[in-house]
Amino acid sequence: MPLRDIADPDHLPALDRRYVFERPALGLGAGDPPPRILLLYGSLRERSYSRLCIEEAARLLRFFGCETRIFDPSTLPLPDQYPGDDHPAVHELREHSMWSEGQVWCSPERHGQITGIMKLQIDHLPLSMGGMRPTQGRTLAVMQVSAGLQSFNSVNTLRVLGRWMRMFTIPNQSSVAKAFNEFDHFGRMTPSSYYDRIVDVMEELVRFTVLLRPHTAQLVDRYSERKEAGLPIDPATDLSSIATARQS
Repeated sequence: MPLRDIADPDHLPALDRRYVFERPALGLGAGDPPPRILLLYGSLRERSYSRLCIEEAARLLRFFGCETRIFDPSTLPLPDQYPGDDHPAVHELREHSMWSEGQVWCSPERHGQITGIMKLQIDHLPLSMGGMRPTQGRTLAVMQVSAGLQSFNSVNTLRVLGRWMRMFTIPNQSSVAKAFNEFDHFGRMTPSSYYDRIVDVMEELVRFTVLLRPHTAQLVDRYSERKEAGLPIDPATDLSSIATARQS
């Protein structure tokens, strides 16, 4: 399976535990089962800073009580390279997206935009797939890494893509400038305001995921799709119809 394991998944040397909630969504909804989060990164370099950021994010999410999967895009083909995109890596990416309740996307900024590797993964996620929707209703956190000064081009593009994929993109985001300065020899992020912002983003992602999970089906229900599928409203089970009847 094209999933990446992370070294020392429970070791968080840059986190000051005096100031962190282990369960940031406590009181917002049911924490069980653990929120399921898929993480995608946008570079195949041996020392990929977008991957290292994603690994730090996954460690934090585990600490917050989530189940995580990091997808390895190294074997993905180009879209339309295989008839019907019939390729094991494509199938697995879509299955992991269906499994997820929330996602984290982190891309380097290259030529002022997200990388082709990042876009490739999103392009392989269809809006609709056999009556199922691999991204609709999922929460999304966006991050980027830059070789130079801080920029927001990639996170802005990821927000546009998240909206297009009908995801609930959380307000907070992370942009790590001069990322080569932020990691030690072992690939671990050192304490900094950039690391603290990633903690903020992961806390917020967990909160929104837990908060929305009981309401996702209702939030993404659409008149046009009901009409196309020929599914009229049943007043006996529709919550809004029931509420209106009680008020009359």
